[in-house]
Amino acid sequence: MMDRSTATMSYQAWRRDPETGPPQYRSRTVFEDASPELVRDFFWDDDFRLKWDNMLLSASTLEECPTTGTMVVQWVRKFPFFCSDREYIIGRRIWESGRAYYCVTKGVPCSTVPRRNKPRRVDLYYSSWCIRAVESKRGDGQLTSCEVLLFHHEDMGIPWEIAKLGVRQGMWGAVKKIEPGLRSYQKERASREAAISRCAFMAQINTKVSADYLSSLDNTSSSSSELSEIANKDRDSSSEKNQLGKNVSKLIVFGGAIVLACTLDRGLLSRAVIFGAARRFGQIGRR
Repeated sequence: MMDRSTATMSYQAWRRDPETGPPQYRSRTVFEDASPELVRDFFWDDDFRLKWDNMLLSASTLEECPTTGTMVVQWVRKFPFFCSDREYIIGRRIWESGRAYYCVTKGVPCSTVPRRNKPRRVDLYYSSWCIRAVESKRGDGQLTSCEVLLFHHEDMGIPWEIAKLGVRQGMWGAVKKIEPGLRSYQKERASREAAISRCAFMAQINTKVSADYLSSLDNTSSSSSELSEIANKDRDSSSEKNQLGKNVSKLIVFGGAIVLACTLDRGLLSRAVIFGAARRFGQIGRR
């Protein structure tokens, strides 16, 4: 769909249309001179997002777990004039393997927040990414740049062809606003004048997984209970490996399934259905 860059950021995006469900998007963004930890905190920091993301009207935290870092947040996003604003109830959590961060966010049910006619609630929402250090385009061999690999889909409640047109037309305009926000965040954090927000603090509570666990995701016949057992074992493992690249998309997809089935499941879907869908999404790199 797109391949654009500035002096300190590059962006590529792809789209696929599944047989059923909304369009699915994958993107790769590289920021020069930024650490994975800073970028992780930046994307999680709803308080600061309100300063640079002009599509976000409000954000609040509904639930949080100080042990796992899991959060449930409520967003209201601004939509174009021809449709009403949209409300999102999002469950989110971060896994860490080495200095790679796998951030999973997904729409979840919430009985404590009643539905309203406006803003309209988006139930089908999945947006997850991997954040990791990569070599700078300066070619000096230093891992001073940060790569963000995103997998995203949602049903906004408008015809998908119209949604695709809107995304295509507005994609670069939205993306190029991210870097000024990141650089402002970078300066603010470096100055240490402002206290770290609660959301940024929660972004630093991650579930550690090993490279062996990533490799285990190649076995798509594993049951959800087997995956959970592997995750529990890996939580106690101190060894870390660097062979992460080929499993990035799989952990993002399966991580979303694990979040929903094991930590954010509110009875919406059975675990068999969740993991079946995750396996189908996991084939994205083979097509």
